[in-house]
Amino acid sequence: MEGTDFDELEFFGALARSGARALLIGRRALVVLGIPVLTADYDFWLDADDIETLNAVARRFGLRPTHAPGEARARGRYVLENDERVDVLVARTVDTVDGETVSHADVWSRRRGLPTAGDGSVAIPSLDDLIATKRFASRPKDVEDIRLLEAFRQRESGDR
Repeated sequence: MEGTDFDELEFFGALARSGARALLIGRRALVVLGIPVLTADYDFWLDADDIETLNAVARRFGLRPTHAPGEARARGRYVLENDERVDVLVARTVDTVDGETVSHADVWSRRRGLPTAGDGSVAIPSLDDLIATKRFASRPKDVEDIRLLEAFRQRESGDR
């Protein structure tokens, strides 16, 4: 592994400009919303047709894929890594622990674009969809994140 000058905001901007249908999910999405949680990596849910586009952006930031695009599609996920780690989910649909099927295309159609510094933005799922992605594995930290997202939703809607 060699060090890079990874800049999150530049990465988000380059990704948005690339046209890749990449949704920031996981705890980093909570951070972007302003929810104070700790995380060391990035998680994206990507349309499987956009692997090559994401990989081209990632190369500019010194990130290398752990699997070739065809293998990543077959596995449903892969990692971009160097001194940063980006977990990439490329399944077209994912089932939650309670049996709900969540489609990337549907989540993409309801996405929120959050502005970043300059003219950049990052795409995240709607709050309902972000909660659904937390139910893919429903680990203890995911259950806590769902609680935080529900509280965030109440604050955002003005309910106390």
